Amino acid sequence: DLTENPLTTLPNSSFLGLTHLQHLAVPLALECPGGSSAWEEVTTRGSSRLCQGQRNPCNGSGELAWPCPENAACAPDGPGLVQCLCNSPFHGYKCLREGTFPVLLFCGILGAVTLALSLLLWGTQRRKAKTP
Repeated sequence: DLTENPLTTLPNSSFLGLTHLQHLAVPLALECPGGSSAWEEVTTRGSSRLCQGQRNPCNGSGELAWPCPENAACAPDGPGLVQCLCNSPFHGYKCLREGTFPVLLFCGILGAVTLALSLLLWGTQRRKAKTP
């Protein structure tokens, strides 16, 4: 219940991840998060607007379905918000990479670069250390 809250706007990112939110009361001056199309029923009572029953934005009924890449599936992520989840075995930007993430290669390169930079800095900065 946000009716007594002196809000001027409701950023959609505030409701990111709230997929099970089913009842929300906002001040009459504000719209429901995600707009009226993101809710099954929007009613006004006194000085508040009641948003009930979050709709699944991934359903293509009535409107165009959310444009996810070819190797991804649409999943709701809050009122009027969606996320695209890569189908297995795809990953990466727009789910274009197939297979698993090369963890060993990534960690090996990261470790080697860290070790090389540490040795370089130790060797160049060693002369500046004070000896007793």
